[in-house]
Amino acid sequence: MSSLRSKLVRAAFGALAGLLAAFTALAVAELLAGLVRPAAGPVTVVGGAVIDRTPAAVKDFAIRTFGENDKIVLQLGILAILALIAVGLGILAMSHRRAGAAGVLLFGIVGAAAAFSRPDSTGTGDVLPSVAGALAGAVALYVLAAKAAPVHTPDGQPGTGGWSRRGFLAAAGVTAVAATSAGALGRYFGGRQGQGAVASRENLVLPKPASPAPAVPAGVQLKVPGITAFTTPNADFYRVDTALTVPKVDAGTWRLRIHGKGVTRPLTYTLDQLLARPLIERDITLTCVSNEVGGPYIGSARWLGVPLADLLKEAGVIPPSRGGKADQLVARSVDGMTLGSPVEDVMDGRDAMLAVGMNGEPLPFDHGFPVRMLVPGLYGYVSACKWIEDIELTTFDAYDPYWVKRKWARKAPIKTQSRIDTPKPFARPAAGIVTIAGVAWAQHRGVTRVQIRVDDGPWQDADLAAQAGVDTWRQWSYRWNATPGGHNITVRATDGTGQAQTEQRTRTVPDGASGWHSVFVTVP
Repeated sequence: MSSLRSKLVRAAFGALAGLLAAFTALAVAELLAGLVRPAAGPVTVVGGAVIDRTPAAVKDFAIRTFGENDKIVLQLGILAILALIAVGLGILAMSHRRAGAAGVLLFGIVGAAAAFSRPDSTGTGDVLPSVAGALAGAVALYVLAAKAAPVHTPDGQPGTGGWSRRGFLAAAGVTAVAATSAGALGRYFGGRQGQGAVASRENLVLPKPASPAPAVPAGVQLKVPGITAFTTPNADFYRVDTALTVPKVDAGTWRLRIHGKGVTRPLTYTLDQLLARPLIERDITLTCVSNEVGGPYIGSARWLGVPLADLLKEAGVIPPSRGGKADQLVARSVDGMTLGSPVEDVMDGRDAMLAVGMNGEPLPFDHGFPVRMLVPGLYGYVSACKWIEDIELTTFDAYDPYWVKRKWARKAPIKTQSRIDTPKPFARPAAGIVTIAGVAWAQHRGVTRVQIRVDDGPWQDADLAAQAGVDTWRQWSYRWNATPGGHNITVRATDGTGQAQTEQRTRTVPDGASGWHSVFVTVP
């Protein structure tokens, strides 16, 4: 029993030593990342590498299951796996200190490789946090394992009391305090790196648009409890991207480069130069390609920006329909993300823009400050590059952007869709008149008709709210005389070309979900 107790105590010491070593490694790495570049932290770079190598179907599952919390879940998962491995290495180190320490170093190599492979890598500097953190963690584990070495009793039997326990606990306390201090300093320095960006946003005064958005018509917003607001507040606007750490770009140092195939005059712009140009203001609804039928990844805002076609024309770009050499515009973000848009769509007269404002204020960091791109009528993954810094003109044959390499479609016009906002699924409305209401969208084509079907009854026309424009969603409502029992309510829309929303149900991959949205309710 004494031997078993000794082994258990030894294993507990090892587990604690491993966890403290991992904590030390992450804290020192965060300190170095705060000094070098916050995005170079090991959890961030490894998480980014995992995202890059995750199949599209798995990404789709993560977004469906965890929504905008998918990145938090990924980071927690990485930390949980790291903790389990750290416990194992700590227990190993109780008998083989060098082997345990070497295991910690191995994870440093993994982190360094991930940092170096990231598309936004700045070079060897991004490797330092993972390497330095692993070295610190390895040293911490070796020392703690040595302090936990058993003290032998006079009869030669291993013991766990006396100097060994006190020495281990003292070393563990010192390690925990030192690691916590290093982590706090890392957060401090990392925060300071973003202070310039925060100040540049706070001090930015948006100019008035040369072409203001038309006044929103009366009747755009229906007075129906539970229906989605026509304009989505910035804080509620959906966010779907791969950035584990939201880039904070200083507007004063930001630059945009336009170059590539068919560009006769390569151009570079500062933010001040863009703001000095005639700006347009438009209400535009954006949709993520990961939005399932009836899903939440859609929002509408009033955007302020520079017409993108004007910038391309100044660079000498000609659309393919007029003999231009480039048919794809590749937008690059500061975090290395690449999105590809059809040049023809960008230059066909729609309000494609480089946005600088959102609902009357500078872009939030989550949504691309200082500048993002958006093209009405296209899903975000082929049009809505956030934190944009580079525009290259090329061809679809010559280059595959990030999502195309992961089996998503090259071109992705938004499909006609509609959603029931109220009543909610499995609601229990009272018998009598029940207002069914929701939104429908077919950006750049507009919505001209919405129909409702209850159970297997005939399709009935819903009442349409006023339409603000073809690039925004449209609200609708239908007064239903609800009778007792269970009922299935289905909606479909028709766009401005006369094309009805298809019943065919498809998943989001490769070019967006399709199908009719329905909810089941029970009338008592």
